[in-house]
Amino acid sequence: MFDDGGVRVTIRPPMTADAGPYAEAVRRSADHVGRWNPVEPDGLPELLERQGPGLRTFLITDLASGDLVGKCNVANIVMGRFCNAALGYDSYLPYAGTGRMTEGMRLVVDRCFGPQTAGGLGLHRLEINVQPSNERSIALARRLGFRHEGFTPRMLFLDGAWRDHERFALTAEEWPGVTTGR
Repeated sequence: MFDDGGVRVTIRPPMTADAGPYAEAVRRSADHVGRWNPVEPDGLPELLERQGPGLRTFLITDLASGDLVGKCNVANIVMGRFCNAALGYDSYLPYAGTGRMTEGMRLVVDRCFGPQTAGGLGLHRLEINVQPSNERSIALARRLGFRHEGFTPRMLFLDGAWRDHERFALTAEEWPGVTTGR
């Protein structure tokens, strides 16, 4: 289903030592990220404090340079009968548009759908919510195989206003290579 042009990225949880490189990547990408998401270059310590059962963050890094390619928050994680979460992501310059973010997000989705016994999150369903004019993020959701499920008016308060979002979703059964135990 996906073109495997070689592995160029890896994913990992953020660490305290990432504060400097994270701030630099976010500042460098402020115009790129700020059109859609808050720009918080000094927000990594607070994000680290919030990590837990309901939020897991993954940094996507370039294997050759070690630089940050992007970040993905797996948020609103609900287990039990739901086993659902929402993905939110930012790509950082100069890597935006190089395909590395797509590669990294594939790894994140693999981790989300992977069994907990193997270090995965054991989720069954993922959502991505994107502002309608954010064509690049919509294209990323579609490249990953997420289907359009609907439109949510005034979903998130961003940049001083309630913003509409398009909703995309994917289940573990639709993800290549995942076997579910449910």
